[in-house]
This record gives sequence, structure tokens and C-alpha cells, in this order.
Amino acid sequence: MESPIERIKLSQTAKDQLLKLRRSTKIDQWNILCRWAFCRSLAEHTPPSPVPIPQDSNVEMTWRVFGGEMSDILLLALKQRCHNDGYDTDKETLATQFRLHLHRGIGYLAGDQNIKKIEDLIQLAIKD
Repeated sequence: MESPIERIKLSQTAKDQLLKLRRSTKIDQWNILCRWAFCRSLAEHTPPSPVPIPQDSNVEMTWRVFGGEMSDILLLALKQRCHNDGYDTDKETLATQFRLHLHRGIGYLAGDQNIKKIEDLIQLAIKD
């Protein structure tokens, strides 16, 4: 499945938050932490606020690196979420909503005082 998102470049704030998460969870790969963050945001009932997000860090990855083997599933989840939120699923909207979800999720994970190790991420994913 072709992704509407070619390259993902994070804000400096998101990079700093990911560095904090790397230290606490011991997950070294940006893409894995970003997947957790994206899914964390998708789990919220409200759409992310449409705020401008600078692309001012040196952390950049392709969609395939971000999604890995799950890239098609993550793209389908994004399309479904856009549909559920009443947005179009054109390339530009998908790219914008992806960036908003990713950055919101990174903020949520970095701000969660209960995440101190990888097992805490797992608990977050399986809680009711």
C-alpha cells in the first residue's frame, strides 16, 4: 500500500521527549517509540488540536522505517481515524493528521509519570 507520507521529520520538542522515553524505557529506536506514540494518540477519543508543528530537529525517517512490517496496518488505522473524525482521506489531510497524532502521542507518553520502563508501555496498551 502506498503511503501519502514520504518522510517524517520531528520537532525538536518531540525529539527531546523521545530522548526522555529512550532513557526510561531503554528502547533505542526512534521508529519503535514513534509507533507507540502514534497508537497512543489514536486511542484518544478526540482528534488532536490543529496546531503548527515545526520540523526543526535532525530526527527524520521514511514512512516504511516508521511503520516497519506494520506500515500498511498503521496507514489503514490513520485512514479509518480520519474518516471517523469527519476528515477527508486525501494525501495532504492524512499527512497532517499523522503529524498531529504522532506529536500528540509523543507528548502523552513523555508526560506520563507512570512510564518508567518498557513494561509500563505494555501495561498502558493492555489496560481497559
